[in-house]
Amino acid sequence: MSQPPQPPQQPPQPEDAPKGFGAPQQPPAPGFGAPQEPAAPGFGAPTPPPPAGPPSTPPPAAAPAYGYPQTPGQQPGYGYPQTPPPQQPGYGYPGQPQQPGQPGYGYPTQPPTQPVQPQYAMPGAPAPGGQGGGGKKLNTQMTIIIAAVVAVGLIVGGGIWYAGKDDGKSDAKQGDTGGAQGGGSATGGGGKEKAPANTSAKVLFQTPQPKVTDLTSVHGSWLTDKVYVKSGVKEIVGYDPVKGTQLWKLPLTGNVCESTTHVSADGKTAFAFESQENGAKIASCTEVAGLDLNTGKLLWQANIKGASGDRKTRFDEVTLGAGTVAAGGLDGGAAWDLNTGKELWKPTTTADQCKDVGYGGGDALVAVRKCGDYDKPTINIQTLDPKTGQPTSTYKMLPGIQYAHIVSTSPLVLAADVGESAGDGSGISDFFSVDAKTGKLLARIPAPGDKYAADCDGTSVEKCTMVAAGNGRLYVPTEQHENAANGSGSLGRTNEIVAFDLTTGQPVPGKADAGDGYTLYPMRMDGNNVIAYKDAPYNKGTQVVSIDGGSLKSTLLLENPADRAVRDAITSFSPKYSEMLYGNGRLYLGAVLLSKPYSASDADKKFLFMATGTS
Repeated sequence: MSQPPQPPQQPPQPEDAPKGFGAPQQPPAPGFGAPQEPAAPGFGAPTPPPPAGPPSTPPPAAAPAYGYPQTPGQQPGYGYPQTPPPQQPGYGYPGQPQQPGQPGYGYPTQPPTQPVQPQYAMPGAPAPGGQGGGGKKLNTQMTIIIAAVVAVGLIVGGGIWYAGKDDGKSDAKQGDTGGAQGGGSATGGGGKEKAPANTSAKVLFQTPQPKVTDLTSVHGSWLTDKVYVKSGVKEIVGYDPVKGTQLWKLPLTGNVCESTTHVSADGKTAFAFESQENGAKIASCTEVAGLDLNTGKLLWQANIKGASGDRKTRFDEVTLGAGTVAAGGLDGGAAWDLNTGKELWKPTTTADQCKDVGYGGGDALVAVRKCGDYDKPTINIQTLDPKTGQPTSTYKMLPGIQYAHIVSTSPLVLAADVGESAGDGSGISDFFSVDAKTGKLLARIPAPGDKYAADCDGTSVEKCTMVAAGNGRLYVPTEQHENAANGSGSLGRTNEIVAFDLTTGQPVPGKADAGDGYTLYPMRMDGNNVIAYKDAPYNKGTQVVSIDGGSLKSTLLLENPADRAVRDAITSFSPKYSEMLYGNGRLYLGAVLLSKPYSASDADKKFLFMATGTS
């Protein structure tokens, strides 16, 4: 089965694009993904877009409103249509009623004021308060009164219990980090990226798109203190990170089709590239290799022959975790030692049809293992011994989930679209925080697609963007919305980054505001802080900020020029579909797919990559 097509370098145009990141800005200039007005030929013109799972178990019903009665022994129907709670939740906090006086849109509200026991049942079970529920709905006023009484009792008694297992049993206390590396007392700091004396940036260098005749994969961008590395057409090239001059070039026999964002402490990484076997008309992603980024040296190259021995195994993803390069696909997973290329394991056929379809890397190595029938698979998340591939812990995903995504391996955070309920193509309806040592679920965090803008590529394991995890917290951007403080001079739309405690699953106080007309989303962790990118209104330059992981206070690191030509060039690299790296006061933007230009003049307006930076 062939790999699903990758998304274009630019996001879909307005008739296709989901709301949120990619929604058009206010005139006269568009934002990410909006159709751009023709620009003057030359640098900075917008890049036109290139040519371009099965249903899973529905999500659990939201917890009943405070004071909402339930029939004894009855569980809410998993995915069964629920009767709406008496009062809708404030934006930014899924599934909990908003109390009077609490912040609204985009602001995480306070944790629940009574123990919450998530209950799961198979589809078809009766919903509480619905037909056959046997309970009565309280009106809004009575609900608020009961919630207030419980809140007072909680303040007196102290402590909140959170149920962290799918069987409905409480097994995690607030304050017990349980492998989530943090908790409610998380603080910021410890990051390498500091604000320069002058945050105004300029264009450092850019490289035009090379000539291609068809849709061409150029996956792969990496950054060390010594070099910026970008894949091109059948090559990988290292550049001086400030001047953009070429430092080395590695020719390849095929295009880079998959890459990992992880880099070892000594500047090594891995990628996969295409090969064309005898008689094949189309190249396939079969070759895996290790690369020294600082020198451009190809450390090793390997492939795996299938069970029949007549063809090479195709890989859909590759990653680097704890010194091991691991690649997964429909045929299963394989792994090699990063430094030597020694084969550690390869795809095997088991009686229960279990296969490693992909891996998450970083400080640890975690596998997504599918077993059983394709239509109704069992998905296990296994933390592995990186040298043997043997699982050290296992977490079983809910039945009916077709695709699981790994947001982070340390802390271990997963994402899935349960019951295809996200509704926005993001691949995320819920996040799952798991203790990597024991495989125990710590928290399930609902993330409705109409409220949150994180994204995971539909069938991929590790390709999640606009989300970050660390410091005991999960950092998620809200969707764009009208500015609540919209008034004279307002540019209209904005969003926030909010955080959830990975041990309890509850939202933490505070938020990082994008600001009027800006859109903010996480790029990566930096110590206990979050590096985030800000799309800007038409008359401002885009920005990079550091968000304190504890207080969520933003510090400006870089602001790009507001010049129209420069802005058009920068925003042609979509945050969702492009490669974005930031380090040492510089921002690097790279394409992942190239397409044939529509015309000769259009060819001058496309870029393989560009870099901006502060002085």
